[in-house]
Amino acid sequence: MKFLYIVLGILIPPVGVFLKFGIGSTLFINIALTLLGWIPGSIHAVWAIVKQDQELNKTV
Repeated sequence: MKFLYIVLGILIPPVGVFLKFGIGSTLFINIALTLLGWIPGSIHAVWAIVKQDQELNKTV
């Protein structure tokens, strides 16, 4: 699933973030960045997805 989230984060950034985080501040930040340009939105999406997975692995 992580691979799917990352691919969606690159191709359609808000969708990847929405599937991983749901509706929240991360999604709204990503939408704003995507409106400013596809590349900033993609970078933020991949960063947020990878960062959350790293934090989840730390606690386990």
